[in-house]
Amino acid sequence: MAPAWPTLVRRATTLRHDLHRRPELAWAETGTAAAVRAELDRAGISWRPCAGTGTVATLASGAPGRHVALRADMDAMPVQEETARAWVSEHDGVMHACGHDGHTATLLAAAWWLGQHEDVLPGPVSLLFQPAEEGGHGARRMIEDGALDGVDVIYGWHNWPAIPYGQAVCPDGAVMSANGTFRIEVLGRGGHASQPEATRDPVLAAAAITLALQQVVARRLSAHQAAVLAVSSIDARSAATVTPERAVIEGSVRVPGTAERDRVFALVEEIVTGVAQGYGVRATTIPSPRYGATVNHPGPAEEMRGALAAELGPSWLSTGTPVPITASEDFSYYLQQVPGAFALVGADDGAGHDEPCHSARYDFNDALIGRVARTYVHLAGAPVPDQVSPPDQVAEEATTKLEEHA
Repeated sequence: MAPAWPTLVRRATTLRHDLHRRPELAWAETGTAAAVRAELDRAGISWRPCAGTGTVATLASGAPGRHVALRADMDAMPVQEETARAWVSEHDGVMHACGHDGHTATLLAAAWWLGQHEDVLPGPVSLLFQPAEEGGHGARRMIEDGALDGVDVIYGWHNWPAIPYGQAVCPDGAVMSANGTFRIEVLGRGGHASQPEATRDPVLAAAAITLALQQVVARRLSAHQAAVLAVSSIDARSAATVTPERAVIEGSVRVPGTAERDRVFALVEEIVTGVAQGYGVRATTIPSPRYGATVNHPGPAEEMRGALAAELGPSWLSTGTPVPITASEDFSYYLQQVPGAFALVGADDGAGHDEPCHSARYDFNDALIGRVARTYVHLAGAPVPDQVSPPDQVAEEATTKLEEHA
């Protein structure tokens, strides 16, 4: 007898905890890929490797309807975990700080159910387990390796702790911003700290550049222009009595689109060059575009909103969440190739799931697994399982069981 839906959700929750214990960075998701592929084998679902550690599974390949793709990302981040969960990361300096373990478990829960109902699927369904979302352009590599071949529409999602649990956003148009990073190398003249006249201090110049860059958003862009420019690192290590030869500044920008990103990069270079000249140093700005904006297509977005409303109820829309949010996603690559939609689904249940993504204290809200998996099932056109137990109760039961045996 095929497992009932609550059993599948419990299994997926336990798997999520196992993946959380063994996080892997971008392009090194070998253990995660092996776990995913083993579960697909167990369910009798055919799959193939894609982009190295990625996997594309296929259901109902001969069905006549439209070909739907559903995506999950798998990689972790170089963050030292600071939670006290029973499933805390066992890999020093690496943790699932963005919830990709939960995304993977959610797609597997949907896969298990879809596999049980493959004969009634109206069209083919591809399940994309993607590596290297965290800056590794994994989606682009998946596309290059044929992940979207024959696909008519694609759906994805991300948990979002800034949105209340039970709510979500899935607009027409941009849902997440474009981003980029920059590196500024400041070259001065090193020497003895007691002789400032004989040096050209790159530390002082780097500090001035950091302050001056704040005018990009505050004074060089319209007040109606959503943008973030963050200097996140200044490296000028030296001895207490030594003025160094160089300093390196690094940071990132977040803007609604690629044109706005180009404008911000140009302003950064203009300001850096001017400030460096004033401090008697030389500076080189190296901009690095990363992901484009994640832009939903209206038709698929409307379908995903309908699926979210069916799952979360009539108050599902988070009206207090302005979009596009300033975070970025390489799901944008898929939406540049085929129609599709991406949703942000709330995680903040008032019980400790409000820590932001990328925080060392973050942990994925397991109650989302059943709810989003059912949403995926809806979008794939399969019968949506009855929710015998409330989704948060299913997750809580699995958590309690795991902690009892930890």
